[in-house]
Amino acid sequence: MNRHTKDTATDPGRAGGGRTSGRAREASPAAHPGRWLALAVLTLAVLLVAIDATVLGLAVPFLSADLQPSGAQLLWIGDAYSFVIAGLLVTMGTLGDRWGRKKLLLWGAAAFGALSLLAAYAPSAEALIAARAAMGVAGATLMPSTLALIRNLFPDPRERSFAIGVWGAMSMAGAAVGPVVGGFLLEHFWWGSVFLINLPVMAVLIAVGVRLLPESRNPSPGPWDIPSALLSLVGMVAVVYAVKEAAAHGVDAVTMVVGLAGAAALVWFTRRQFALRVPLLDMRLCRDRNFSGAVLADLLTVFGLAGVVFFLSQYFQLVQGRSPLQAGLAELPATVGAVFTGLAAGSVARRFSPRLAVTAGLAAVGLGLGVLPALSGDTPYPLVGAALLVVGLGAGLSFTVTADLIMSSAPKENAGAASAISETAYELGTALGIALLGSVITGVYRGNLVVPAGTDPAAAHEANDSFAGAADAVSRMPDQLGAALASSAQDAFLDGLRIAAAAGAAVLLAAAVAAWFMLRHARLGGTPDGDDVDENADGDHVDRNATPYPSASSFRSSAACCSTRSAGRSGTGRPSGNGRPGAGSAR
Repeated sequence: MNRHTKDTATDPGRAGGGRTSGRAREASPAAHPGRWLALAVLTLAVLLVAIDATVLGLAVPFLSADLQPSGAQLLWIGDAYSFVIAGLLVTMGTLGDRWGRKKLLLWGAAAFGALSLLAAYAPSAEALIAARAAMGVAGATLMPSTLALIRNLFPDPRERSFAIGVWGAMSMAGAAVGPVVGGFLLEHFWWGSVFLINLPVMAVLIAVGVRLLPESRNPSPGPWDIPSALLSLVGMVAVVYAVKEAAAHGVDAVTMVVGLAGAAALVWFTRRQFALRVPLLDMRLCRDRNFSGAVLADLLTVFGLAGVVFFLSQYFQLVQGRSPLQAGLAELPATVGAVFTGLAAGSVARRFSPRLAVTAGLAAVGLGLGVLPALSGDTPYPLVGAALLVVGLGAGLSFTVTADLIMSSAPKENAGAASAISETAYELGTALGIALLGSVITGVYRGNLVVPAGTDPAAAHEANDSFAGAADAVSRMPDQLGAALASSAQDAFLDGLRIAAAAGAAVLLAAAVAAWFMLRHARLGGTPDGDDVDENADGDHVDRNATPYPSASSFRSSAACCSTRSAGRSGTGRPSGNGRPGAGSAR
């Protein structure tokens, strides 16, 4: 931390670089003295969720051999976590605002650790699916709670920007570490070991968090609307399920009905929030262009990245012949770049403007993806690594600044809800990106694949289903026939990957243009807001000026509003390297 940052922590009157009111000076005690140690504890939760999101995909071949799941069960093992967490993020974020963010985080961490133990020793596919779904419930408590606590721990906006940068950097680092750690564990232990790594991290989080983390909540939350919670759960789960099913198997009557029902539930949820005197989620947050523009930028960024980066791991493994561990290491440049710019994002945004920082970040991601259409089977790694580095630099800058804008735009009493909206947009963007861009890759692959004459019908069907299926079929075929099928499958897959990368680049460049206009007046908080923080009789941090439902004057009026699509972060559905993408991440 540089000297200026240190001074603003000890002298809030200097936080904005100039004079502040006497009231702001009197608020200096509101800055929690152990906030930096508390931040270290919070990043443990972020690190764990990011790791957990990436390791299961590597374990699928091993657990399949042990548990013998059906094809449908294998899909549910991967998707149960993401469906549940996407559906509960808003509910858990608002619950933390009411019940207490520290309390929700610690109980969620304890449950996550216990359920990880059950998943590690699951005796059947059904038991593993149930454990993963329950882990989704616990996981939904972690991410919104961590970001909301940061919002309240750091009233000084400069410190908060740096803290959010650390938060994002740990998410990206965890996403990069996940495949490396998972690859090591699977080479030396059984598949359940990838879940056991959660236990020591959660134990440290609970033991240290009980002492270091301050409690914070909305002191006047009003009633918790159960129908709204159910509508958000049903709507999000149905929409994410329909999107994934459509990508995997095409659109049929059932998928269409489920998707329409989910969309209807989300519309009903939105209308109900505007009708309630004390809503579960204050939709008027979306009238702030800083907030809605940042959420939309997040959703479009993840959409453009997710599908491409997810399939890039197949490129490294199935086209270039790398092991899972080597593929994870090959994606590290993206994470290194994202961590670097994530830590520097606050300073960059203040020096040049959040608008320019987000736009430049999105444009960099688009340009990095724009290199990938040139991929071939023998593309030298330095070119791919350089492209991933540019993608990471842009993603780290954009994601960190948008997270700061989202949390700065919302009043502290709604910090959990604001964080939940951000995380939900990430989940939905990931699901849509993998589903839609993945469908492009799959469609082009199937259209361009030429199965050699004389191929066994079962092997031909397997090869036509997916690139991974073709690789399995080739391993059982005669050398000459297998080589011909492998060459055709690689060419078809690369054709699809090139088109998807071009589409992803176009989406990101369009998002950069949209961000330039939507964030025209965006700025990060300029003065400390700690004067609104107080402690109750129990020592809990509460907001003195909070109301159950902030007046419309609390937000900048604008015709722009978050799309209801900004709903929706996932288990195996996330990109490898993953995350608010380092190489693709956990936020």
